[in-house]
Amino acid sequence: MDLMVEVSPRRVFGNGHTYHINSISVNSDCETYMSADDLRINLWHLAVTDRSFNIVDIKPANMEELTEVITAAEFHPLHCNLFVYSSSKGSLRLCDMRAAALCDKHAKLFEEPEDPGNRSFFSEIISSVSDVKFSRSGRFMLTRDYLTVKVWDLNMEARPIETYQVHDYLRSKLCSLYENDCIFDKFECTWNGSDSVIMTGAYNNFFRMFDRNTKRDVTLEASRESSKPRAVLKPRRVCVGAKRRRDDISVDSLDFTKKILHTAWHPAENIIAIAATNNLYIFQDKVNSEMH
Repeated sequence: MDLMVEVSPRRVFGNGHTYHINSISVNSDCETYMSADDLRINLWHLAVTDRSFNIVDIKPANMEELTEVITAAEFHPLHCNLFVYSSSKGSLRLCDMRAAALCDKHAKLFEEPEDPGNRSFFSEIISSVSDVKFSRSGRFMLTRDYLTVKVWDLNMEARPIETYQVHDYLRSKLCSLYENDCIFDKFECTWNGSDSVIMTGAYNNFFRMFDRNTKRDVTLEASRESSKPRAVLKPRRVCVGAKRRRDDISVDSLDFTKKILHTAWHPAENIIAIAATNNLYIFQDKVNSEMH
């Protein structure tokens, strides 16, 4: 018989949110967790299913005055009193639960000043942060917006210490991406176990990896053809313009219906999980697979 896996809920935590939940993060104290929607973040105890405490509320008295929404939230991996949440305006707010019961005043605000030369109709949309992740050491934060991933140092609020272009070739296509709603896609990002490599998804079932030490990057594809057992993934290149190598793919022939929004990296080993539409791919590095 085929192996069947069934999921049954152990507990249901009810009546916590009015809007869609965008983030859930378990605290390092292993007793509490938080859940976030567009306007509120709630703190739950894992043993109490019918009651939560509201720790962030950005809902204005008049909804017409709403200027931004919460897009993601995560607890610090080591300090149980710290958490961060990102907004659709591209800012990150680090909050300390020791300061007050309602964390409406942030401890730190991380925001990159906008370059007036790059200002366009799409600036606000593409600067919205779709995901934020603390590094495993707790020293850095990784954020993803529509075109880039950025690494922030917790001790430096003014600007990110590293910025990586995920698919800069789409900058000229923002108008058509706005018309087909792709510009509102929410891509996730993740760290490897040693915080030295970061990974995020893109279109055409591509995913990108950036090595923080060597500054090298690679584009790989998660597809049925390239993911037979023990098959080695070949780097892919997207070309803009007429000059192209044999295996290059033109930016005009990218499939925007195939997108990798969700990625995860094993905390200790070089094993990654890639969710591409309705397929889940598990890849591991060659050295690792030969050792096991």
